[in-house]
Amino acid sequence: MKDLARRSLYLCVGHREDMARFLPAVLRGGVDLVQLREKALDDDARAATAAVMAPICADFGVPFIVNDSPELAHLVGADGVHVGQDDVSVAHCREVLGPDAIVGLSTHSTTQFDAALDEPVSYVSAGPLRPTPTKPGRPGTGVEYAISCQRRSPVPVFVTGGVNTTTLPGLVAVGLRHFVVVRALTESPDPEGTARDLRREIDAI
Repeated sequence: MKDLARRSLYLCVGHREDMARFLPAVLRGGVDLVQLREKALDDDARAATAAVMAPICADFGVPFIVNDSPELAHLVGADGVHVGQDDVSVAHCREVLGPDAIVGLSTHSTTQFDAALDEPVSYVSAGPLRPTPTKPGRPGTGVEYAISCQRRSPVPVFVTGGVNTTTLPGLVAVGLRHFVVVRALTESPDPEGTARDLRREIDAI
Protein backbone atom coordinates (compact mmCIF):
# COMPACT_ATOMS: atom_id res chain seq x y z
CA MET A 1 0.00 0.00 0.00
CA LYS A 2 2.81 2.41 0.81
CA ASP A 3 5.05 1.68 -2.20
CA LEU A 4 5.15 5.32 -3.28
CA ALA A 5 7.40 4.68 -6.26
CA ARG A 6 4.44 2.99 -7.92
CA ARG A 7 2.03 5.83 -7.15
CA SER A 8 1.78 8.73 -9.54
CA LEU A 9 -1.53 10.61 -9.24
CA TYR A 10 -1.69 12.45 -5.91
CA LEU A 11 -4.82 14.40 -4.99
CA CYS A 12 -4.67 17.27 -2.51
CA VAL A 13 -8.14 18.30 -1.41
CA GLY A 14 -9.69 20.42 1.32
CA HIS A 15 -12.95 19.88 3.16
CA ARG A 16 -15.93 19.24 0.88
CA GLU A 17 -19.54 18.70 1.82
CA ASP A 18 -19.73 16.08 -0.94
CA MET A 19 -16.55 14.23 0.08
CA ALA A 20 -18.35 10.90 0.45
CA ARG A 21 -19.23 11.08 -3.27
CA PHE A 22 -16.25 13.00 -4.63
CA LEU A 23 -13.48 10.88 -3.14
CA PRO A 24 -14.67 7.47 -4.37
CA ALA A 25 -15.17 8.99 -7.82
CA VAL A 26 -11.58 10.18 -8.21
CA LEU A 27 -10.24 6.95 -6.71
CA ARG A 28 -12.21 4.97 -9.27
CA GLY A 29 -10.70 7.23 -11.90
CA GLY A 30 -7.15 6.38 -10.87
CA VAL A 31 -6.00 8.65 -8.03
CA ASP A 32 -3.60 6.53 -5.96
CA LEU A 33 -2.49 8.87 -3.16
CA VAL A 34 -4.65 11.34 -1.20
CA GLN A 35 -3.89 14.26 1.09
CA LEU A 36 -6.34 16.24 3.18
CA ARG A 37 -4.88 19.71 2.75
CA GLU A 38 -7.01 21.95 4.92
CA LYS A 39 -5.48 25.00 6.55
CA ALA A 40 -8.62 27.01 7.32
CA LEU A 41 -10.45 24.69 9.72
CA ASP A 42 -9.66 23.82 13.32
CA ASP A 43 -8.42 20.37 14.30
CA ASP A 44 -11.85 19.07 15.26
CA ALA A 45 -13.26 19.95 11.85
CA ARG A 46 -10.22 18.53 10.09
CA ALA A 47 -10.52 15.34 12.11
CA ALA A 48 -14.18 15.03 11.14
CA THR A 49 -13.31 15.36 7.46
CA ALA A 50 -10.46 12.88 7.85
CA ALA A 51 -12.87 10.42 9.47
CA VAL A 52 -14.86 10.42 6.24
CA MET A 53 -11.81 10.14 3.99
CA ALA A 54 -9.68 7.54 5.77
CA PRO A 55 -12.00 4.53 5.43
CA ILE A 56 -12.74 5.35 1.79
CA CYS A 57 -9.04 5.43 0.98
CA ALA A 58 -8.53 2.20 2.94
CA ASP A 59 -11.28 0.49 0.94
CA PHE A 60 -9.41 1.40 -2.27
CA GLY A 61 -5.99 0.49 -0.88
CA VAL A 62 -4.81 4.08 -1.29
CA PRO A 63 -2.61 5.82 1.31
CA PHE A 64 -4.25 8.71 3.14
CA ILE A 65 -2.15 11.65 4.37
CA VAL A 66 -2.97 14.84 6.26
CA ASN A 67 -1.08 18.12 6.00
CA ASP A 68 1.00 19.88 8.63
CA SER A 69 0.16 17.94 11.80
CA PRO A 70 1.63 14.53 12.66
CA GLU A 71 -0.49 14.59 15.83
CA LEU A 72 -3.65 14.84 13.76
CA ALA A 73 -2.38 12.11 11.45
CA HIS A 74 -1.87 9.86 14.46
CA LEU A 75 -5.27 10.76 15.91
CA VAL A 76 -7.21 9.89 12.75
CA GLY A 77 -5.15 6.83 11.82
CA ALA A 78 -3.77 8.35 8.63
CA ASP A 79 -0.90 6.68 6.80
CA GLY A 80 1.25 9.76 7.15
CA VAL A 81 1.71 13.50 7.02
CA HIS A 82 2.96 16.13 4.61
CA VAL A 83 4.80 19.15 5.95
CA GLY A 84 6.13 22.36 4.45
CA GLN A 85 9.32 24.24 5.05
CA ASP A 86 7.72 26.33 7.81
CA ASP A 87 5.92 23.48 9.56
CA VAL A 88 7.17 21.02 12.16
CA SER A 89 10.35 19.10 11.35
CA VAL A 90 10.56 15.77 9.61
CA ALA A 91 12.31 14.44 12.72
CA HIS A 92 9.32 15.44 14.86
CA CYS A 93 6.98 13.71 12.41
CA ARG A 94 9.02 10.54 12.80
CA GLU A 95 8.94 10.84 16.59
CA VAL A 96 5.14 11.02 16.54
CA LEU A 97 4.36 8.59 13.72
CA GLY A 98 7.27 6.16 13.75
CA PRO A 99 9.60 4.82 11.07
CA ASP A 100 6.96 3.21 8.85
CA ALA A 101 4.69 6.22 8.33
CA ILE A 102 4.70 8.27 5.15
CA VAL A 103 6.35 11.64 5.69
CA GLY A 104 6.42 14.06 2.75
CA LEU A 105 8.22 17.40 2.57
CA SER A 106 7.67 20.36 0.24
CA THR A 107 10.70 21.86 -1.50
CA HIS A 108 10.83 25.02 -3.61
CA SER A 109 14.55 25.44 -4.33
CA THR A 110 17.69 23.42 -4.86
CA THR A 111 18.91 24.37 -1.39
CA GLN A 112 15.73 23.05 0.19
CA PHE A 113 15.83 19.90 -1.91
CA ASP A 114 19.45 19.19 -0.99
CA ALA A 115 18.58 19.58 2.69
CA ALA A 116 15.60 17.24 2.28
CA LEU A 117 17.92 14.47 1.08
CA ASP A 118 19.44 14.39 4.57
CA GLU A 119 16.03 13.92 6.19
CA PRO A 120 14.14 10.63 6.73
CA VAL A 121 11.47 11.53 4.16
CA SER A 122 9.30 9.12 2.19
CA TYR A 123 8.93 11.53 -0.71
CA VAL A 124 9.42 15.18 -1.57
CA SER A 125 7.32 17.56 -3.60
CA ALA A 126 8.93 19.96 -6.05
CA GLY A 127 7.30 23.16 -7.18
CA PRO A 128 5.03 24.82 -7.78
CA LEU A 129 6.15 24.61 -11.40
CA ARG A 130 4.19 27.78 -12.06
CA PRO A 131 2.36 30.22 -9.77
CA THR A 132 -0.89 28.75 -8.48
CA PRO A 133 -3.76 30.01 -6.32
CA THR A 134 -3.24 27.13 -3.91
CA LYS A 135 0.14 28.66 -2.93
CA PRO A 136 -0.48 32.42 -3.15
CA GLY A 137 2.59 34.59 -3.46
CA ARG A 138 4.97 31.76 -4.25
CA PRO A 139 6.78 32.09 -7.60
CA GLY A 140 7.03 29.19 -10.00
CA THR A 141 10.14 27.02 -9.92
CA GLY A 142 9.98 25.92 -13.54
CA VAL A 143 10.09 22.42 -14.95
CA GLU A 144 13.88 22.10 -14.93
CA TYR A 145 13.88 22.23 -11.13
CA ALA A 146 11.54 19.24 -10.95
CA ILE A 147 13.56 17.32 -13.53
CA SER A 148 16.77 17.95 -11.58
CA CYS A 149 15.15 16.84 -8.33
CA GLN A 150 13.82 13.63 -9.85
CA ARG A 151 17.19 12.84 -11.40
CA ARG A 152 18.99 13.10 -8.06
CA SER A 153 16.41 11.85 -5.59
CA PRO A 154 16.43 8.42 -3.93
CA VAL A 155 12.74 8.90 -3.07
CA PRO A 156 9.78 9.78 -5.31
CA VAL A 157 9.46 13.43 -6.36
CA PHE A 158 5.89 14.65 -6.82
CA VAL A 159 5.67 17.79 -8.94
CA THR A 160 3.13 20.45 -8.04
CA GLY A 161 1.59 23.55 -9.57
CA GLY A 162 -0.66 23.65 -12.60
CA VAL A 163 -0.86 19.94 -13.35
CA ASN A 164 -3.94 19.28 -15.46
CA THR A 165 -5.03 17.42 -18.58
CA THR A 166 -3.47 20.09 -20.80
CA THR A 167 -0.07 20.33 -19.11
CA LEU A 168 0.41 16.71 -18.05
CA PRO A 169 1.42 15.27 -21.46
CA GLY A 170 4.33 17.69 -21.70
CA LEU A 171 5.48 16.88 -18.18
CA VAL A 172 5.36 13.17 -18.87
CA ALA A 173 7.27 13.73 -22.11
CA VAL A 174 10.25 15.25 -20.24
CA GLY A 175 10.43 12.29 -17.88
CA LEU A 176 8.43 13.37 -14.84
CA ARG A 177 6.45 10.54 -13.28
CA HIS A 178 4.71 11.66 -10.06
CA PHE A 179 2.13 14.44 -9.99
CA VAL A 180 0.13 16.40 -7.42
CA VAL A 181 -3.24 17.56 -8.72
CA VAL A 182 -5.57 20.00 -7.02
CA ARG A 183 -7.91 22.21 -9.04
CA ALA A 184 -8.05 19.99 -12.13
CA LEU A 185 -9.91 17.47 -9.98
CA THR A 186 -11.52 19.54 -7.24
CA GLU A 187 -13.09 21.97 -9.73
CA SER A 188 -13.97 19.42 -12.40
CA PRO A 189 -17.65 18.89 -13.27
CA ASP A 190 -16.70 15.24 -13.88
CA PRO A 191 -13.95 14.38 -11.37
CA GLU A 192 -13.97 10.67 -12.16
CA GLY A 193 -13.63 11.33 -15.87
CA THR A 194 -10.87 13.88 -15.33
CA ALA A 195 -8.99 11.44 -13.10
CA ARG A 196 -9.28 8.79 -15.82
CA ASP A 197 -7.91 11.23 -18.41
CA LEU A 198 -4.95 12.10 -16.18
CA ARG A 199 -4.33 8.44 -15.41
CA ARG A 200 -4.40 7.58 -19.12
CA GLU A 201 -1.71 10.15 -19.88
CA ILE A 202 0.50 8.87 -17.08
CA ASP A 203 0.05 5.22 -18.01
CA ALA A 204 0.77 5.88 -21.70
CA ILE A 205 4.54 6.02 -21.08
